[in-house]
Amino acid sequence: MAADTPPDLPLHPWNRGFAWRDRQGPFRRLAGAEVRQFDEKGFVVMPRLVEPELLAKVVAETDRLEAQVDAALKRVDGGRVAIAEAGAITFATHLVTRSPRLAALSRHPALLDVCADLIGPDVNLYWDQAVYKKPEKPRRFPWHQDNGYAYVEPQQYLTIWLALTDATAENGCPQVAPGLHRRGTLAHRFVDPLGWECFADPPSVAVAEVPAGGAAVFSSLTPHLTGPNTTAAVRKAYILQYAPAGAQILRGDPAGGPPARREAADAAERQYPVLRAGRPVPA
Repeated sequence: MAADTPPDLPLHPWNRGFAWRDRQGPFRRLAGAEVRQFDEKGFVVMPRLVEPELLAKVVAETDRLEAQVDAALKRVDGGRVAIAEAGAITFATHLVTRSPRLAALSRHPALLDVCADLIGPDVNLYWDQAVYKKPEKPRRFPWHQDNGYAYVEPQQYLTIWLALTDATAENGCPQVAPGLHRRGTLAHRFVDPLGWECFADPPSVAVAEVPAGGAAVFSSLTPHLTGPNTTAAVRKAYILQYAPAGAQILRGDPAGGPPARREAADAAERQYPVLRAGRPVPA
C-alpha cells in the first residue's frame, strides 16, 4: 500500500490515500491465475492475442507509418528529438487517426476482453504508438511508470504492449519492477534527454519476453523499461493504452497548489470509447 512506501521510493505529491483495486471477475479472457499475477506483480504476458494473418497486415501498416517518422527525424539537425533517434529508436504516435486498420485493431475482441477483465465495463482508448527499436549503440533507458509522464486519475489504467516481432531479452523486450504498482504513482525526475525516471535501480526485475502476436499487459503504475537491441534485426511493438471512462489528467506544479484537471478523452479522433456496459462500441 502507499503508506508502506520506503523513504527511498517517495510518492508523487498528488498520490494520497491510494489503494490498489484487485479485480474480482468473472473474467472474459484472462484465467484467474493470470489476473492474480497482474494484481500481485503488475503485469502478465499473454502469448497469443492477435492471429498471424492480421498481425502481418498490422506490421505492414506500422512499417509504412514508422518509415515516415524515421524520415522526419533524419531531417532534424542531429537526427534526434529527445530519446527518439533516426536509425535507432522511433515513436510513431496516434496511428489510429491515420490507419483504419489500426483503429480496428484497437477494438479487436481479444484486446477489449483484456480491458473488460482489468479495467471494467466502460473503457476509452487513451494512447497508441508504434515503437521500433533498431540495432543500436548501448544507451540507458529510464525506469518509469506511465502515470509518471501524465498523471491520470484513476491512477490504474492499462498498457497492452503488443509484440509485432518476437520480443526477447536480447532485442529489448519489456522489463518490469514487480509489486511496486500497488503503491500508486511514485515521484519522478526528468533525466534529459531520456525522459522521466522514478529510480535508477529497482528492488527486483522481471523480464517479460513476448512472442509476436502476444502482449505484455501491465498497469500504468508498473515501473518498467525496455533494454537495448543487441541483435541485427528491428524489434517492433505497437502500444495501446486504455483508461476507464471519465478518467482525468491532472496538470500543474505539485508544490503550487491543487492541480488543474481535464478529461483524458478530449481528443475524440484518437481517444474514443471502445467499451460501454461491457459491450463493444462500434466505430
